[in-house]
Amino acid sequence: MEDLPDQRLDALVEGIVRLSSGDLSARLEVSPARDSVDAVISGVNLLAEELEFLYKELEQRVQDRTASLHAAQVELERLAMYDSLTGLPNRYMLRRRIDAEMVAAAQGMDPAALILLDLDAFKAVNDSLGHSAGDEVLIEVGRRLTSAVRDTDTVARLGGDEFAVLLPQTSDRMALEIAGRALEALSPEMMVSGISIRTFASIGVRCGETGQTGEDLMRDADTAMYVAKKRGRGNVQVFDPAMLKATHERFNTLEELRRGIPVGELRVHYQPVVSLTTSAVVGAEALVRWQHPRRGLLHPEDFIGIAEESGLVLDVDEWVIREVTSQLGDWERLLTGRNFAVRVNLSAATSSTPGLLGLIKRRLVDHAVPSGRLIVEITETSLMTDPGASTANLRALRALGVGVEIDDFGTGYSSISYLRKLPAQAVKMDSSLIEDIAKDPRQQKFIAAVLQLIEAAGLTSIAEGIETADQARILADMGCCLGQGYFFARPMKAANMAGVITGGLGGAADRDAPARNRTNDEPRA
Repeated sequence: MEDLPDQRLDALVEGIVRLSSGDLSARLEVSPARDSVDAVISGVNLLAEELEFLYKELEQRVQDRTASLHAAQVELERLAMYDSLTGLPNRYMLRRRIDAEMVAAAQGMDPAALILLDLDAFKAVNDSLGHSAGDEVLIEVGRRLTSAVRDTDTVARLGGDEFAVLLPQTSDRMALEIAGRALEALSPEMMVSGISIRTFASIGVRCGETGQTGEDLMRDADTAMYVAKKRGRGNVQVFDPAMLKATHERFNTLEELRRGIPVGELRVHYQPVVSLTTSAVVGAEALVRWQHPRRGLLHPEDFIGIAEESGLVLDVDEWVIREVTSQLGDWERLLTGRNFAVRVNLSAATSSTPGLLGLIKRRLVDHAVPSGRLIVEITETSLMTDPGASTANLRALRALGVGVEIDDFGTGYSSISYLRKLPAQAVKMDSSLIEDIAKDPRQQKFIAAVLQLIEAAGLTSIAEGIETADQARILADMGCCLGQGYFFARPMKAANMAGVITGGLGGAADRDAPARNRTNDEPRA
């Protein structure tokens, strides 16, 4: 009699098929026989349990990895859209929200407004208190701005000390009101590194218009902010199309200047510096001009501000240094035995640049000019921009034998005691100090006190902007050493200055600068 097929084998095959199809929960029943078939069944069950355990473990690991990847993606999105210091939306996020507002406006909603804020004199905080203190200020500014706006508004940090506020569907009146609230929120003092400071901001407002793009909104708000910055701290300006025209003109001027420097469009005119006691010409101030191919001869107020903002002033200053040292080399035969030096104005950027000493040293050597023939002038304000680097450069120049003078004294915040710490040998009083000296007794007393302090500090005093004989006489009687101004001579070309060197002020035939209703000497180079 034949043995009947073992039904367990069929079950075993079915179980293996289920396992292979992914059903890891399948288990086979072990018979009481405990024979070789049951041993195989037990082995299959153990394999199924192990596979099920491994699968669940793998599934959990996949879930954990997926969660980690999601968290990383969220963090990357946060880093891409939010400022890491303040936690505010960044420029990218702001642009996304502006674009969304532009879409809404195109669909009939009221347009948005944009406010841009740039902190005034923030660099001074970083320079004097350190970057950690600067970070504290930025965080507090972000907090204050957020508290000053509506819940629907977006406060963003664009970078550096620049912030923005996007105002969805906002009227012009409300935009101005929130700009005022932002200024008010920033005005209270804040404690930073144990020091109480106040922050101010220049604010540009662009009220949106239908059909405007996000790029237009940003550009116009930035233009208004630039105008506010030029008007002084704590200023608010609403965009006007005329501002954009002025910006385009400034850009064109900058590009023309950039092209004009290497092709020889700059000029140097010289204004004599005179001893107030002997009337002898003891030097000159070099004043840069631009011979524009279309606009004629331009003075510094027409282009130096643009050059300073763009960094092109470094090229202008270098050109002036090269031109003056070359001219001094040509004049050296005339200057033999004479006490004569030419003063060159240095911008804040140039005074702190690492290559300044090397440039001047090379130029003096190349043209065989004694170092004492050159004096650099720097304003109080320029010194404050980067005092460490500027002072180091000035000390090195003094060690080389080049003179150093502080220009426009009286327009900044420096004290005589501070000036004593600088490597300067002379102080030039700004023309605004002496303007009323001949008719205001109080101003005379004030100037007399200033001159006494300058003398006590061991510095030489110079007055610029002298326009009348009375001013020159009063200053001389008070002990002022040197002077310059239209009373003595207007700025002139190098050829005319050569006549002054050899023949005194009477030798300056055909002085070039046109007369003006009111003179403040010439605007600084």
